[in-house]
Amino acid sequence: MTTQTELTPEERDIYQWQMWVQGFGIEQQQRLKGSAVLISRVGGLGGLVAYQMAAAGIGKLVLAHAGNVRPSDLNRQLLMTHQWLGKPRLESARRRLLELNPRMEIICVNENMSNLNAEKLVEQVDLVVDCAPMFDERLAMNQAIVNQRKPMVECAMYELEATLTTIVPGRTPCLSCLIPSPPPNWRREFPVFGAVSGAVGCLAAMEAIKVLTGLGEPLLGKMLYMDLRDMAFARRTIAIDANCPICKQMT
Repeated sequence: MTTQTELTPEERDIYQWQMWVQGFGIEQQQRLKGSAVLISRVGGLGGLVAYQMAAAGIGKLVLAHAGNVRPSDLNRQLLMTHQWLGKPRLESARRRLLELNPRMEIICVNENMSNLNAEKLVEQVDLVVDCAPMFDERLAMNQAIVNQRKPMVECAMYELEATLTTIVPGRTPCLSCLIPSPPPNWRREFPVFGAVSGAVGCLAAMEAIKVLTGLGEPLLGKMLYMDLRDMAFARRTIAIDANCPICKQMT
């Protein structure tokens, strides 16, 4: 689905600094403009992914997130404001993103990801970024990206820790290889600093840009682990589970 779309003179001015990066030029910027990305949830993590993708010049974002802005969102959800309390999150996200980049297309879906909508939403994009807190949402997206052979940047966080990897069906472990079933007693609400979600969101956006444009080396078959309590980072090899029922569907 990714296409190369001509840049306007304005876009050449806006994105010139990133087009100076070695391995990333006009061709890669055109690919980014011709790409569509689905972000599941635009809270503390997904909101930063969306913001950085908008800043980088993505052509289309599909945002899926239900619910209204609550006071407890405001310590980390930088696309939300005090003035928007009690109103739909996606309306605030759309407004803030278009203030930054009015040239892109934004599709807002006031639903969380599930087995009922995952296939339909994944069909609309080239890449998915999983920022959902609930494992049923994440596993529904995983099934859809495997079915459609599309990449997914998978990021997660808890307290001061976070993980990041990129899933390419058939080449890397899928999410079900790593997490076969939802952990018991997992809750949507958990301890977190906004700075942690922001840090992981920026890294996830960079990973998405790399996959879409061919820049650098994505985390394929690798998991990045971060513990920001002592700024410890590690990159570990992960493998496909030979008994994974989702990956077996591809054979």
